[in-house]
Amino acid sequence: MRKTVYWIEGDGVGPEIWRAARPVIDAALGLESGLILEWIEVPAGEKAAAETGSPLPEATLRALSQADVAVKGPLGTSVGTGIRSLNVLLRQTFDLYAGIRPVRSFRGLETPVRHPERVDMVVFRENTEDVYAGIEYAAGSPEARKLIEFLRDELGATSLREDAAVGIKPMSEYASVRLVRRALRYALERGLDSLTLVHKGNIMKFTEGAFRHWGYELAAREFAGQTCTEKKPEAGKLVVKDRIADAMFQEALLRPEQYRVLAATNLNGDYLSDALAAQVGGLGLAPGANMSDSLAFFEAVHGTAPDIAGWDRANPGSLMLCGAMLLEHLGVPAAAERIRAALEKSIAAKTVTEDLAPQVPGARTVGCAAFGDIVGAKL
Repeated sequence: MRKTVYWIEGDGVGPEIWRAARPVIDAALGLESGLILEWIEVPAGEKAAAETGSPLPEATLRALSQADVAVKGPLGTSVGTGIRSLNVLLRQTFDLYAGIRPVRSFRGLETPVRHPERVDMVVFRENTEDVYAGIEYAAGSPEARKLIEFLRDELGATSLREDAAVGIKPMSEYASVRLVRRALRYALERGLDSLTLVHKGNIMKFTEGAFRHWGYELAAREFAGQTCTEKKPEAGKLVVKDRIADAMFQEALLRPEQYRVLAATNLNGDYLSDALAAQVGGLGLAPGANMSDSLAFFEAVHGTAPDIAGWDRANPGSLMLCGAMLLEHLGVPAAAERIRAALEKSIAAKTVTEDLAPQVPGARTVGCAAFGDIVGAKL
């Protein structure tokens, strides 16, 4: 069976990590699975802009609209100017509402925490609302002044300064429920023991607090026979609980083994997924996926690293692990596990890229291409 996988090379170190990671993904799949990947490149980012004049050409959008799986390298995002974010634009265009970030440790790394092996979580982050809605107005702009005037005069928000920049934080039942539903199904399908709703509902009661409320309502309504609450645990059922965001950061450090799946609002999920990645070795080993009901888009979650681009110094681990997620999604979990095991063996053998070397005592630093060869040899 052939499966078409659309891929975006990415900016900065994107070309280098692709050259190192893709052979590993293909080799891990092997012939015994009966599945062959047909890779079709679609341009985006700096490469697309140079070729077509647009960082996200219509041809790419048309191709992805027909796709059910895709993989991308990092795309650059300017701060303060230009397109808000190509990553966000792709997520909004294709309604990739669930940002999914699995976080686990790899043997051989000395990380900032004493017991990284206790971290084994998957973060489900809502991808369309909250700060990703992008509704904000610059200080002093006509739009900001008009909105401030309305909030002050009509809704009594007298503490709002007239010279403030203003952003709006939308959070709907529809978006919250479909994210939590996906997280619940994931946990139940894998026989995991808990799902935690992460929020700041003690302060933002009608947005973050509503996210928590809608999550519990959903679990009771659609998964009543399979779930229970922390206050009334039942043997054999998935425990649905919640934590205030700042408390969850503490729990992630002190008691990570008590948490398996986190369902979070957009900004909280952003912070938590990166912080958890730091606990187990950093973004170089952090894969991610953004999913709609029809498209699974896997992506390296680190940046473009323009300062080292072209110098064979990047870590292709994140993209390799995205490949593992892709293979698992396509129904070949054994191939996915081969990638993870080979990556762990490479780290344990102390042959790593420069970003990982400070965390591996006695490490031998190798380049991006060589690291890809080493991982491939250990499959």
